Amino acid sequence: MRPHRVGRLLKAAAVALATTALLAGCMSWFQPGDRAPTTSTPTGEDVPAELAPFYHQVLKWTGCGGGMQCASATAPLDWAAPTGPTIELALIRQYATGGSPRGSLLINPGGPGGSGVDFIRDSIDFATSERLQREFSVVGFDPRGVGASTPITCADDSADLDAYIYGIVPGERGSDEWIAATEAKNAAFGQACLSFTGELLGLADTVSAARDLDLLRAVLGDATLDYLGYSYGTYLGSVYAELFPERAGRLVLDGAIDPSTTEFDVTRTQAVGFENALIAYLEDCVGRDDCPFAGTVEQARGRVSALMRALDARPIAASDGRMLGANTMFSAIILPLYNEANWPYLDDLFTDTFAGGTETAFLLADSYNDRNADGSYNSNGTVAFLSINCLDYPSNGDVATMRAEAQQLAGEAPVFGPWMAYGGTLCPQWPFLSSTERGEITAPGSPDILVVGTTNDPATPYVWAQALASQLENGHLVTYEGEGHTAYGSSECVTGVVDDFLVDGTVPTADPMCTS
Repeated sequence: MRPHRVGRLLKAAAVALATTALLAGCMSWFQPGDRAPTTSTPTGEDVPAELAPFYHQVLKWTGCGGGMQCASATAPLDWAAPTGPTIELALIRQYATGGSPRGSLLINPGGPGGSGVDFIRDSIDFATSERLQREFSVVGFDPRGVGASTPITCADDSADLDAYIYGIVPGERGSDEWIAATEAKNAAFGQACLSFTGELLGLADTVSAARDLDLLRAVLGDATLDYLGYSYGTYLGSVYAELFPERAGRLVLDGAIDPSTTEFDVTRTQAVGFENALIAYLEDCVGRDDCPFAGTVEQARGRVSALMRALDARPIAASDGRMLGANTMFSAIILPLYNEANWPYLDDLFTDTFAGGTETAFLLADSYNDRNADGSYNSNGTVAFLSINCLDYPSNGDVATMRAEAQQLAGEAPVFGPWMAYGGTLCPQWPFLSSTERGEITAPGSPDILVVGTTNDPATPYVWAQALASQLENGHLVTYEGEGHTAYGSSECVTGVVDDFLVDGTVPTADPMCTS
């Protein structure tokens, strides 16, 4: 299930564009933060007495560079016991560049485990158009357990994270020895997370995060929530609409997740999605003189499969002592598949690895895991991802079931399926089991909601957008016929439709079927 995540590499161009825009802004006399209030004006709405200290709190904004402001909000650790311990939620805001915001637009970049604070600070021009920035105060936030909010922590030494993320498990994949070793590794890591994190480890689920989102809406002073969520952010947004339909404003869900899918359904659908994305890359590649593959697309797929099997049997040592095995190679391959613009990295990856090198594979896998060249980690995104998913998805650890599922995955996605199997070795070993009941989300009574889907999105396949749009009582599907994960900002048509909806409330009379 890790392919839900969006790596830093995919935002590299956006970061460069954002930096350019920031420098250009410094040459002007006006920065968005120049006219921004330094305190919030909460809605002051009636809430139960035990929630009033949270819903009525005043945010204190301070400048944090680039014309942006940062603040921290306090939330209950456990929404079922709001008088108990508390946590902090980190926010960043760019005040409306037009000077008179119609309200806040909250952004979630996905994950789970993605930092909305980092996303807006580094990539606001990737996350939102100039039009949205002019009309709204754009707010990024780190959900509970993530980034600068009270975090999930699993180690105090990056070497321990390296051992968990990149370590090689002994035994033949799928054997009794391998399953036992994998389960033991996950159980030990889960206990380390519990030791470092405490009770929050069991309370970082998406329902709790959606309740946090409503708190942020109120303390920002917005009667209803305007929201743009990407990837996992679509699940957070749809859960919010289900819990608080009367407080939902204009919600846009891009790269949608079907909330009714099981853990295995997610894995199977994503395996097929990444297989199709690989085929699309190879169809482009084999016709080029500089392609690292020769022959047909099917022959190239066979060579990738053979490479994965070889790395699983005989990992290659890197210069820093880490071993390049099949799991790390899997992360390296799928990261560029999120976006067609990053396919050239696959040329470099396969050329290097076929020659026995490891540098490109670790460069890509490290980007996926937000790891720096010196071994440090920029964020807790990987451990937050694991923890939140284990709370959100009931998982089946029965060995016979896992082996049957592994066969099905290998049949439907021969290249990627084998390396996405045996997900049940993780969450049943976690300190907290999921209590979430997966099912359709209809959000009865909510206003119109836009659901954006890309026809060849490998990470959140198009069928999920179709499913969510049909489930929501007032869902409207916006299709982008193209490649890549999420469409806003990549498709001028989608961007226009979304902006018209968020700014003017314009709902398309029919699916626009965007092609550019």
